[in-house]
Amino acid sequence: MKVLFDQGTPVPLRRYLPGHTIDTAYEKGWSELTNGDLLTTAEQEGYELLITTDRNLRYQQNLADRHIAIVVLLSTSWPRIRPHTDRIQALVEAIHPGEYHEVSI
Repeated sequence: MKVLFDQGTPVPLRRYLPGHTIDTAYEKGWSELTNGDLLTTAEQEGYELLITTDRNLRYQQNLADRHIAIVVLLSTSWPRIRPHTDRIQALVEAIHPGEYHEVSI
């Protein structure tokens, strides 16, 4: 699966999602894009999943017609996220296009 990490998503999480192509918004030069533009650009570039820490994304954007799946981590702290990597990995493996999930940390 082609995965995009938004700003704030801890990069070390990448190691816990083997078998996926993972890029960051920063690496792609997209860190200045607004959420709507980021979602549109990511979909146009073939990304299937956005992992973000932006809790307000679903309130700021109409996600009904989106094909990209979204996982929101409810923390930006890698030490707090790390113990939950198995749960995050399982969610990434099971997610379907257009789904939205929040991961309580």
